[in-house]
Amino acid sequence: MNTTAQKKENPISWLLRYVRESIEELRKVTWPSRETTLRYSVLVIVLCIVLAAFFAGIDWLFTKGLAQLVSITS
Repeated sequence: MNTTAQKKENPISWLLRYVRESIEELRKVTWPSRETTLRYSVLVIVLCIVLAAFFAGIDWLFTKGLAQLVSITS
């Protein structure tokens, strides 16, 4: 049978089936422990701080270099 010719499912029953299947899938998930979650969260925060400092340093160097270039040419 052609899939476009099939009868459309009731939106309410579709939503209920979707929620039911989603709950079934969430029960299969292996969730990380509290310790693992905390460890990865701290790692992400530290890396964000390190990268922010790195890019701030690069920005500062470029700003100083551009200021030197402008002062030399004027």
